[in-house]
Amino acid sequence: MRSDGTSGRAPGRRLTHDRRIVLLAFLAGLPGSILALTLLWTGAFELKTQLTLSILVVVLWCGFALATRERVLRPLQSVANLLEALREGDFSLRGRGRGPEDPIEEVMREVNALADTLREQRLGALEAVALMRKVMEEIDVGVFAFDAEARLRLVNRAGERLLGRPAEQLLARPAVDLGLDACLAPGGPRILDLAFGGGAGRFEAHAGTFRQGGEPHRLLVLTDLSRALRDEERQAWQRLIRVVGHELNNSLAPIRSIAGSLSTLLAREPPPSDWKDDMRRGLQVIGSRAEALGRFMDGYARLARLPPPSLAPVALGALVRRVAGLETRLAVAVRPGGDVVLFLDADQIEQLLINLIRNAVDAAQPSGGGVRVGWRRAAGAPPMVEIRVEDDGPGMPESANLFVPFFTTKPHGSGIGLVLCRQIAEAHGGQLTLENRTDAKGCVARIRLPLRGTQVDRTLSAT
Repeated sequence: MRSDGTSGRAPGRRLTHDRRIVLLAFLAGLPGSILALTLLWTGAFELKTQLTLSILVVVLWCGFALATRERVLRPLQSVANLLEALREGDFSLRGRGRGPEDPIEEVMREVNALADTLREQRLGALEAVALMRKVMEEIDVGVFAFDAEARLRLVNRAGERLLGRPAEQLLARPAVDLGLDACLAPGGPRILDLAFGGGAGRFEAHAGTFRQGGEPHRLLVLTDLSRALRDEERQAWQRLIRVVGHELNNSLAPIRSIAGSLSTLLAREPPPSDWKDDMRRGLQVIGSRAEALGRFMDGYARLARLPPPSLAPVALGALVRRVAGLETRLAVAVRPGGDVVLFLDADQIEQLLINLIRNAVDAAQPSGGGVRVGWRRAAGAPPMVEIRVEDDGPGMPESANLFVPFFTTKPHGSGIGLVLCRQIAEAHGGQLTLENRTDAKGCVARIRLPLRGTQVDRTLSAT
């Protein structure tokens, strides 16, 4: 006997299942047949009767044995054929039993249910694959799949346009020949300046791994950022030119008008008695407008020269209290949210808070309202701290130009305060938002700054 429980006989001499069924059927009928033949041949019967009845007993014995074999094996063969059809992917065949309480009926019902399930799963998989291929063909993003040897195995239509060649000329070629080897380097998403046969530009490369057929593969997605960057750049220039043009016209129009009036005044003969006073007032207006243009250009230079933040651990509570104490026109209420230390540029964040608190006081002071500043742990991920500056003023005007450089709603505003504040927040990996309050009149400014490492104590975590 072998270790697997089978005998050592040759496969051709081993009893198969159908032979065992026949043997058992013959053995089951053997006692009755022997008894019948014994009684038949020992009794007082004619020879013809004995022969006829003996043949009838043997025929019935063999017939019932073979019928038993057929009744047992036929359903098994049907189940085997159904399973073979399922293995080959043919889900159209169905089995049929002999009755509602027949065990074969239960087996057939389970096989049919398995066929229905596999059919639905196959249809779902085919539809998902078809949808994926359709999406890959339609999206304007280059998708490439490489095998373990870095040879291209799949490319979509956008990838063909990017490389400037059809898929037939690209498949099975190594990534080095296609100029994509640098994109497959390990690491997170990267921005790369690349040049291909279909064009050059700035691309964002996402590389990942997947398995197909048990073999590792690499998936590369290249997103062309050039068009989006050009659109954003064009929109930024349009906004900037609109605001700059408005500011220049506001200054140049009175300068041009007064200069023309002064030229006319000087051309008069004889000059009027008060011409010196007129000249003095005109020159003062020209000087004030020139000074306004100078401030305008200084503000632009401040936006362009904002240095990157120099990060250091700073106690947020002490910084907020210090900035709140700088405002002398109105007592700013501080609502502490626990002791927290952030890695930030204290000078830049202080300038950000000074601008926001000053704007809040400007809005709240005429109506006798108050200003409050506080901080708390922001919900969600990644972990962040939210600083709130809240006022009781009339609220913020609905405008899409609040963060456009040099746009201002104040009579003597520069239009760079909010832009500078947002640049500082984003340079620290955070964000700045302004919106009207929903619980009362006024505006609330939210500065969200990231928590890096263990920077918050249990007091803040519990708020």
